[in-house]
Amino acid sequence: MTRAPAARDRRFVARSTPTMKRLLQAPNLAIATLWADQLTGAGIAASVQRAFACGIAGQIPPDQALPEVWVQDDGQHARATALLHDLHHRPHRHWLCRCCGEAVDGPFEQCWNCGALLQAPA
Repeated sequence: MTRAPAARDRRFVARSTPTMKRLLQAPNLAIATLWADQLTGAGIAASVQRAFACGIAGQIPPDQALPEVWVQDDGQHARATALLHDLHHRPHRHWLCRCCGEAVDGPFEQCWNCGALLQAPA
């Protein structure tokens, strides 16, 4: 006679582990790695999947050979999406370095000439 598994039997208890979720495809491995590192630095566990699939791009469709960034916990997906959006849409500025007078354009917060940081107005 076989016995049915009891609900309290540890072998049959469903575990509530977070599931991974794809965040986005990257144009290349370097960009995917940078994005994953940015997310990890912000406290969001992320990994690069299909890192070396570009080697079989002729055997599979090219868009399927691109590296992907995945978040380890799908509950962090919205936060990761917002963080990468902010990273892609940094404000462009035009400022003059207070140390060397060099004009700096773009989303940079450091002078390319002398390395001085952009100082917030007092």
